[in-house]
Amino acid sequence: MKRRDLITMIAVSAAGWPLSIRAGQSAGPPLIGVLFADSAESPFAKLFTAAFPQRLEDQRSPASGAKAVIQYRFSGGDTDATRACAKELIEMRPSVIVAVTNTSMAALHHEATTIPVVFVNVSDPVGMGYVESLSHPGGSVTGATPFEPSMGSKWLSSLKELAPSIEGLGVIFNPEPGNNSMGFLRAIESAAPSFAIKRIVTPHANSADIERTIVDLGNTSRRGLVFLPDAVTYARRNELVQLIARQRLPAIYPWRDFVVAGGLISYGPDAGYTDEFLREVAGYVNRILTGEKPAEMPVQAPTKLVLSINARTAKALGLEIPARLMALADEMIE
Repeated sequence: MKRRDLITMIAVSAAGWPLSIRAGQSAGPPLIGVLFADSAESPFAKLFTAAFPQRLEDQRSPASGAKAVIQYRFSGGDTDATRACAKELIEMRPSVIVAVTNTSMAALHHEATTIPVVFVNVSDPVGMGYVESLSHPGGSVTGATPFEPSMGSKWLSSLKELAPSIEGLGVIFNPEPGNNSMGFLRAIESAAPSFAIKRIVTPHANSADIERTIVDLGNTSRRGLVFLPDAVTYARRNELVQLIARQRLPAIYPWRDFVVAGGLISYGPDAGYTDEFLREVAGYVNRILTGEKPAEMPVQAPTKLVLSINARTAKALGLEIPARLMALADEMIE
């Protein structure tokens, strides 16, 4: 589908919006915008859209006014479409915007909006310049982050333990503007010599370069992949996992959904992360609606990270799962 068609499909005609939404009137119910750099049919999007309104209502204070109206936008993993959706939401003048993943947050940041933003699944918000610090955001943005850049070295060490012959590494993310790769890359590059990694390559042009990087690595020996948190790669996880399987590359991912799709190993927030952070995000949105400032709301982080391994994929790659990793694994998928 062409990008123009995608934007047309997901856009909602302004003429069809309720008057209070079009005018951004404070007298009516508060308007909340939610920006997804993903498909509306993705598992996370479905869970979020089903649960978020109820979480808002559960925590709504009488001081926040009438029940909020929520406007969602989904860009299907396309960077330009995400920016178009961000502009649409900003023009609607909502009371708060919820940004789901770095690509969404980057699009809103690009617009330099002063509308309060609560993000979820945004990694390294300090390094990206979205907040001054996790404890004191200091501006109009706060939210919940699943990863710190130091996780890069942990992903590398776990992959190397499972696939010890690796000497070259591909670090996979969407290289287009707004990506959050630098902090993770620095951590991986610093740790690489201690794991006998001689070469690191990354996509460098645009999202199409992701596949080229994977295929190029598949044509060489002793190579592996580390996936960084990224909305574009997450949205395309099924096709990317299949491509990696054809290239016979060991890879580690930040989300267990990749392992469920057939990926080798993941290390990241547990299955309760979504529900936990939905409550946090809904609470922050409601507090902003009652007049609190995002600058004074600390960025939240997960309390538990889990290790998931796909035993079938390990076997297909001829890898033996070390006893230590088997003992540490929170989940073994057969």
